[in-house]
Formats: sequence, structure tokens, C-alpha cells
Amino acid sequence: MKTLLKTSIFVVVMFIITACYSGRQLSDSKSVILPLSDSSALRDGCIIYGLPRSVFTVVVDMERTIGKPGPYSQYAGDLLGLTDIIQSEFESWSIKGITVKAHDELDPSQLYAISSTTLFQTNVLALRKEGLILDLNPAIYHSNEHQTNNNETGNIQYHSFDLGSDEYFQLQRDTAYKRMNVDSTFVRIPYIVEKKKKLTLAELAEKAAKRLMDLRDGKQLILTGEATVFPQNDAAIIEINRLEKEYTELFTGKLINDSFTFSYQVIPTKGMIGKPVTLFQFSDQTGPKSGSTIAGGAVTIDFIPEHKTKDITVVNRYQAKSESKKYDKLFYRVPDVVNIKINKGSEILFDSRKLIYQFGEVIQLPANYIIGK
Repeated sequence: MKTLLKTSIFVVVMFIITACYSGRQLSDSKSVILPLSDSSALRDGCIIYGLPRSVFTVVVDMERTIGKPGPYSQYAGDLLGLTDIIQSEFESWSIKGITVKAHDELDPSQLYAISSTTLFQTNVLALRKEGLILDLNPAIYHSNEHQTNNNETGNIQYHSFDLGSDEYFQLQRDTAYKRMNVDSTFVRIPYIVEKKKKLTLAELAEKAAKRLMDLRDGKQLILTGEATVFPQNDAAIIEINRLEKEYTELFTGKLINDSFTFSYQVIPTKGMIGKPVTLFQFSDQTGPKSGSTIAGGAVTIDFIPEHKTKDITVVNRYQAKSESKKYDKLFYRVPDVVNIKINKGSEILFDSRKLIYQFGEVIQLPANYIIGK
């Protein structure tokens, strides 16, 4: 009887000890956060999240200038005394401005899996549609910046010359004769023949020069008050200036300016530190080119990190990727301040400071960390 009682008491005590131990194991169980590259990290019911990376879109505004000689350029010196004129057609390009736009996207090399057997409570993982983990400054996600997708846009204009003459043909009259039979006698009867004769280039140039001088004389009469009819506003002077410019360009030539916008996308990596990255090839004569070109040179972008986050690497990180090792800290990324310079040879086209996630450090914080608490 005593033996049975001792056995019963022993069973009850063991049951209580086992229950307490199991309860402690359940309450002490922790969340496990491992990189997704570890095959043991992916389990049923895991939460997958990724860290952000910075992507830059470089928008370059360019201007193309085309010079066209005027149709009367050979007569500019004789008729108007002009010497500084465009003799042959040419093309030149220039970079007017550079804008660097930044946006964040998911870094496929920084994916992590969270598995937990207990209540996992945190607001750090406020996931966005891109699958990014919210960093410690959530206000930066309140404004979304869209990426420019166009590679090339331009404002191409067609320009032609008006020869500036009020007539391009002149009538040439000549007397011709025809024979008619009158009373069995042939008689030569005269008649007038009119033919259109195209004016020569020299004649057209002379007419345009005369009209140009007339415009200048008329403007001088208006400005000096000698005109019989004085305009009430400046509309007449504006129109005379426009006509005078067009007539002058018939002799000096015309400059045509077109604007273009090109965009280039760059994803920085740590391998780019200290190594200029070529955005595009640029020539002052032919403009932007892809690949290598003999004329001109490369427009490069440099990334120079300031290593503001190097001192926070003392935070404990994961040391191994094994099933037996448990981790209960969330991985997040602190961006580093990076100086960005865009150069064309020795000329600096753009110089600014940006935050880049890839050049920062991946560190950890407690899994139950609550932002704002």
C-alpha cells in the first residue's frame, strides 16, 4: 500500500515538473530571423521581407545647335558689307544641366525570413508594396517619387529660308511674226509673246538687300518721329525687327537650337567605389553616343562614401547559418552619406550628397522593437 502511494506521488510530481518545463519552453521560445539564402530559414508560415537599395536616374538636358548658311551668303559682303557669316553647315552639342533623381526598390540580395512560435509584435515591419522593411525614419515613405522612363525626348524644329523677294519671276516680252495668206499674198503679222523668266540668285539677293535697307530706313523714321503716321504702340517696331532679322539671316545664315533630354539609370554597388562608371559617351560634334566613340569622351559618375556608418559595426551580427543557432533580432539597413560627382573629362557637371543604402551597414535591432515607443 505504501509502495503504491509513493508511486502515485512520484507520478504526480513528475507530471507537474514536466508541465512547468513545457510551459517554460513555450514561453521562452523566440523568433528566428535568418537570411533567405540559408535553406533552413524558409518554413511554413514564415514572413519574408527585404531591405531597400537606392537606384538613381540621371537626367541630362542637352542642346543641339545647327548652323545653316544663308542662300545669299556669297553676296553678303558686296550688298551689305557683312563678313562674319556662316559659310558652311555645322552641328554642335552642349550639356545644359544634370538632375539626379533617387528612388528605393527591393534589394534581391538582402531577403530575410522570420519564423516564430509565439506572438510576434512589432511595427518595424510596416511593409510597403515593394516588399521593403520600413527603416527607423518612416516619414521618408510618405512621398512617392516616380521614375522617369523615357530615354530620349527632344524638341526638333524644322526651319527653312524664305528668299524674301516679292517676285521670283519677271515677264519677258518679245515680238514674233506669223505669216498669213491675204489675197493670195503672204503677209508677216507681228504679235507680242510674253514669257516668264526666273530671277537669278544675284537678282533675288539684290531685291532682298534693298528690302532690308527699306525696313531699316522705315524703322529709323519711326524712332526719330519723322514718319507721317506714327504708331500708337510698339507693335510696328516689333514686327519690323522680326522682318529685319529674317532678311539679315538670308545673308548671314541661321542658327537652330533644339533641346533634348536623356535619362540613364544607375544602381550603385560597393564595387563602384573609387572606380568612375561611364554613363555615356559625349561628343561636341555628334552629341551622346552609346558604347565607345573616337570623337569626344566619356561622361562618368563617381561614388565617394563618407563612411558615416562604419562605427556602428560593433553591433552583434549573425556569425553562422546553422539550424541550431537561433536569432531573435531583425536585420535592417542604415544608409550612408555618399558624394556623387558627374564629370566630363576634367569638367565637373554635377556634385551633390545623397543617401545610398548599399554603402551603409546591415545591423540588427530587437524583434519586438516598437517605433515611436
